[in-house]
Order: sequence, then structure tokens, then C-alpha cells
Amino acid sequence: MSTRHLPLKQAKQRIQKLREDIKYHEKKYYVDNDPQISDSEFDMLAKELEALEKQFPELITPESPTQRVGEQPISGFASVEHSAPMLSLDNCYSIEELKDFEERLKKIIPKEKIKYVAELKIDGLGISVIYREGNFVQAVTRGDGFRGDDVTFNVKTIRSFPLTIRETHEIEVRGEVFLPFQSFHKINQERSKKGDPLFANPRNAAAGSLRLLDPKEVASRHLDVFLYSILTDGKEQKKQWQSLRKLKELGFKINPHSKLCSSLEEVVSFWEERSEKRDSLDYDVDGVVVKVDSTRQQNILGSTAKFPRWSISFKFPARQATTQIKDIKIQVGRTGALTPVAILESVQLSGITISRSTLHNEDEIKRKDIRTGDHVLIERSGDVIPKVVSVMKERRTGKETPYVFPTKCPVCGSSVFKPEGEAISRCENPSCPAKLKESLLHFASRRAMNIEGLGEALVDQLLGKKLVRTIPDLYSLMLEDLEKLERMGPKSSQNLLDEIEGSKARDLSRLVFALGIRYVGERTAQALAARFKDMMILSKASLEELIDVEDVGLKVAESVVFFFKQPENIELMNKLKDAGLIFSHKETTKPAELPLAGQTFVLTGKLSELTREEAAEIIENLGGVVTFSVSRKTTYIVVGESPGTKLEKAQRLGIPILGEKEFSKLVGRD
Repeated sequence: MSTRHLPLKQAKQRIQKLREDIKYHEKKYYVDNDPQISDSEFDMLAKELEALEKQFPELITPESPTQRVGEQPISGFASVEHSAPMLSLDNCYSIEELKDFEERLKKIIPKEKIKYVAELKIDGLGISVIYREGNFVQAVTRGDGFRGDDVTFNVKTIRSFPLTIRETHEIEVRGEVFLPFQSFHKINQERSKKGDPLFANPRNAAAGSLRLLDPKEVASRHLDVFLYSILTDGKEQKKQWQSLRKLKELGFKINPHSKLCSSLEEVVSFWEERSEKRDSLDYDVDGVVVKVDSTRQQNILGSTAKFPRWSISFKFPARQATTQIKDIKIQVGRTGALTPVAILESVQLSGITISRSTLHNEDEIKRKDIRTGDHVLIERSGDVIPKVVSVMKERRTGKETPYVFPTKCPVCGSSVFKPEGEAISRCENPSCPAKLKESLLHFASRRAMNIEGLGEALVDQLLGKKLVRTIPDLYSLMLEDLEKLERMGPKSSQNLLDEIEGSKARDLSRLVFALGIRYVGERTAQALAARFKDMMILSKASLEELIDVEDVGLKVAESVVFFFKQPENIELMNKLKDAGLIFSHKETTKPAELPLAGQTFVLTGKLSELTREEAAEIIENLGGVVTFSVSRKTTYIVVGESPGTKLEKAQRLGIPILGEKEFSKLVGRD
């Protein structure tokens, strides 16, 4: 809504409406953990109110949201006044707005060179911690910016905070408490099992965790922190960049992704780089905080009642958005799983147009009470299909339609079966065209039989022309069959036939993975192939024999036994064998001759120079075995950045721990 030339009466009405809306959404977000609009939409409401109050300053009142720095302290904890205000940051959403920010600075300090520090803006909870005589003595939440809640015992459970430091002066450090995605998903899984409402995002979960009165429960949430500010006896460092270095020197955790920038252009380059890489992180970031580096310049620039003039938050494109569900469709996967997908009113999210969102399964639809016609909040992480975070039930008109999950497969019309204890319904027809298409694509994929050129468009044609009715039919295709298809000339047809012929020589482990047995991933397929050596022996393995394989649990073993009991799968195996595929495990080098023979490795955390798949391949080529779980049989655990609970278990069991450098030396890569 435009604020230009708005009559006083209309402005007064609009301001009142905006204040009511903002107050409502603040409560839904901060108190109820049930946001009804996206962050970017909330920001737009706040900006409109600010613009109107700037145009009509006589309408500003003390209770206006624009006159409040942040959320109020949470009841149940002692209230503490901050030594200096913890002000919130103004936001900008474009390079033009960032340039406007710099122009405002230059008006105040026109003849001075300005350097900036660019830091990731963690979407967490502001915290201040005091150390006296080197000891952790008090932790206070940001609260309303002037007073916060004493959460000392809860923050002490965050292992990123040292309980003692080598410093005799009084030290105050400030930072952002957050919840890593891994911990966030685990908490929501546990809440789902208990029937508790799920947290909408990691920030809500972090805030909810610090509200808990039992520090033991807080400790189980695995909160983390990044620090960005330090005061020594109330005095600041001369530079913000020095503050970060001082924090690191004293043993505090700072975000590794920050940069000292000599110009605004460098800030923009950093923002663009981090915007592209934001989904590689294990925590939520929503922008870059831009700070004037010089403390002297910061003091000259000063602050408004709400924001420091010397800093601004340069937001990334939104990853949450509000839209409406137009329809709900069912997709059938290669295992027969029926997955409901919401067809959405198109909306821009993270720079792309979103028109579909996963709804996971029937239970998810019922739990969230998702209906056709509902307005929903969607969220996108990385390149995966977005998910529905919540339903905005208060926007319902009565025209929304509850969704009834189908009892028949929408592709072939066969019965749908939902195994006891599982959330997924499945088509029972082994010849269902939808299952066959996905099975063919999986069979031909790079990590399976690696048949280059056999993509979705070609599979659709092969199925449509009925040239392929089962997977083994691939090995009976003729040149003249392929040449009749669209975009398949003599050369491309012969290339595909050569790829199909070459796939016959793939190792047994690839074939086991290519079959698409439920719960059998690439690593498990390798373990099965190494243990049983032959497909026919594997097909007759007992439950007890399978469970005895490293990384094969009861669920996987039962799935393998079930797969090979199905007559259609036995027929599939016989046809593949007749087609000439390798059914025995190849061992070109005797295991005892390889340097890592008999050694078992577990990988955890993010490696900087290798992917975990590449590291696993190196280990296996040297005769070692890679497993997913730590046990007393584990020889080494290789640890990268942000390791999980596997490291803790390895430490308890006394398993030798290798950093990336030690691992590289062990395998001869140093």
C-alpha cells in the first residue's frame, strides 16, 4: 500500500490497523511459536508503519511497535538490566538500499575512509555473558534490548561457552544462540512422537529451549552459539575485526565466515558468495550484518532510539513465503510409495518460482489439517522441493476442502496398502507403470548401473512405445527400435546400446544397489556384496546371516528377505543373469595385500578437501571398510567440521580419532 499523499484520517486508520496486525503477528511468532506470515511479509508491515509514522510524526505513540527495540523478557526468570543496550538492527533488501546506508554514513563522517566487517546474520537468540576473574558468572537474554532474562544455568549447558577463561578483567561477550539443523530435526521428531506441536523453525526451537526451567533438558537440545562482541572492563576494542580476533584468542566460538572489507563493493561480493552457499551450513542464516570496523567511527555515528547507525542487516532472499494450495496430487515412486504433493499458487522463493510442495504422507496431512484451498507458509532449504511449515487456519473462508487419501493407486488402479507402524501407503502392483519408470531411472543412475543417456524423457518414450515392460528388457533393445524414437538418430542410439552393454560389467555391489531394495543404500549394497560374494547366495541368505553383516539391522535384513521372496523379483534376477550381468563380486586384489585391509572406518562431519563419498571410496580402494555406526569393531573415526553424536560415542569407547590431516597422511594424500 502506497503511503504517499495519504490523507490524515486514512493514515490514522491504516496506522492503527498495522499496529494491531504487527502486535498479533509478534505474539504468534515470539510467544506462540506459530507464525502466520513469513519473515519478509512481517518486515514489509513494519516498514510500511515506519514510513507512515515518518510522514505523520504527530501520530507516533509510546506503545507503537516502532518505539520498541525487541521482544519483552520471558516471565519465569529474573530480569536483569544490560550494561549497555543490545539494540536491534535496521534491515535492507537490495544493493541500492545498502548504498543508501553508506551515503548516510558519509554525511556524518564525510572525509573519512570507511572499512566494514561483514558477518553472517545468525537467525538465533541474542545473549550477553559476563566473566569475572576468568569465571562464567551470568548470562542474560537480549529481551527488549534494555533488560533481559537471567538464563545463566541454561546457557552454561552450551558447550561452546568456556566455563573459565585466561583473563582477570571483567569480560562481557555478546552473540547469538542458535540450534543447528540436525538438533532441530531431532527435537521435532521427538515432539512428533509425543504428539506435541512442532517448532516452526530453528529460532523458535532455540527460544523455546532457553525458556525451559530444567537445565538438563536444555543440555539435551544441543544449542550452540557464535559470538561477535567483547567488552573488557566496559571498554571496546578499537576495531570490530580486532573484537573477533580477541574472542577467538580467548577461546570463544566465532563464525568462521566473516570478512574485513575495504569497500562496499567487497561487502556486496561477500553477500553474493554467502547467499549462494547458505544452504551448505548446518544452521540458519538470513543475511549479512554489515558493521563499520572502526569503534571511533561507530561512536561518532551513534545510534537512533532503535538502531545503531553504523550497522545494518543486508537480508538474503526469503526462503519462506505465503501461498495457497490449489490442489493435492499423488506421486507414485519406484517402491510404490504414494507421496502427496500440494499444487500451489505460484510464488517467488529464494529467487525461483515455486508451484509445488511436498506433503510427505497421509499422517502429515491429518496432523497439520491441510486442506485444498488453505493459505500456507512454505519453506525451501537448498534445492529440495519446499515443504509446508504451517497452515494459516485463521484465514479460512469455509470453502476449503479436507483431503481424502486414495485407496487405489492413481496410476494403475491397484489396491493401496499401508504396512502397520509405517506412515507411507504403497501400491501393491509390481508392474505399476509409475513404479517401473522410477525403477528404470534408479537402475540407470550414476551410482547404480551408470547407463549414461537413459534419462527421464527417453524412459517415457520406451514405456509409451512398450519397448520396455521390465528392467531386463533394456538388454533386449535393438538399434532399429531406438532409431524410431524422438531425438534418437543412429549415433545416439548406438551410444545408448554401448552404454547398456557396458553396464553388464558393473560390480555386484552396484547391481545390488540398482535393484532398489527398500532401505538398501549404496554403502549397505557394498557391504552385502563383500560378504556374500554372489547374487544367488545373497538371494537365499537367512535373516540371521544378514543381521550379522556390519551396518545391517533388523529392518534392512527383513526388507532383503522380503524382496527375494517375491516371485516377480526372482524372475527379474534370472532374466538379468541370462542377459549377462555380473552376479559375482570382483576382487582384483587380494584384501590382505591392501594397506587398510581389516580396518573399519566411520566418517562424521564435513570434510574440507573431500566429500565423504570420495573419502569412503579412497578407504575402500585401499581395502578398508566404511560403516555408518560406531562400535568396538571400529578402527578409526574420521572427524570433519561440525561432527555429530558419533564422535561422542567414539570418545566413550576409546576409538582413535583422525582429523582430516591425519587421515590424508594415513591414506597417502599428504
